[in-house]
Amino acid sequence: MTIDKGQKTSMPYKLLFVCLGNICRSPSAENIMNHLIEQAGLSDAIICDSAGTSSYHVGSPPDRRMSAAAATKLGIKLRGQARQFQKSDFQDFDLILAMDQENYENILTLDRTEQYQHKVRLMCEFCSRHTLKEVPDPYYGGQDGFNQVIDLLIDACEGLLTKVKSEEF
Repeated sequence: MTIDKGQKTSMPYKLLFVCLGNICRSPSAENIMNHLIEQAGLSDAIICDSAGTSSYHVGSPPDRRMSAAAATKLGIKLRGQARQFQKSDFQDFDLILAMDQENYENILTLDRTEQYQHKVRLMCEFCSRHTLKEVPDPYYGGQDGFNQVIDLLIDACEGLLTKVKSEEF
């Protein structure tokens, strides 16, 4: 974050990725973004987390099919444990990225005062190569759906990193 006279604060910029169950899309986005942040040498400047709007999978690791797609496409291991989105996340994070319109609306429903709406965005807003407006939920589909989600999230995360770097660093 920029402060007076162009000096930088030591506070990291915090991103939260949110989907329904926090076992497929949002942990993939979190891990892909962490991979890109590490490659850019910005691990101290940007911190990522993920959450789900539901409590279906709290405590579970990322879905094994999603993990397989991430390993195949990017060579990364998905880490994390599912948790549910909390109202305190509005204060704790600088930007909250919803995977689809339903997630977006569910997040905003928790912001009764509407003071944090400016922090909530759709993940696909940051895509430059894909035209989808939402990250589809691959949970009930085949492996192609998981691969598509990884491709889409790589595009969105690259665009997001460019945007965060241009505004914050």
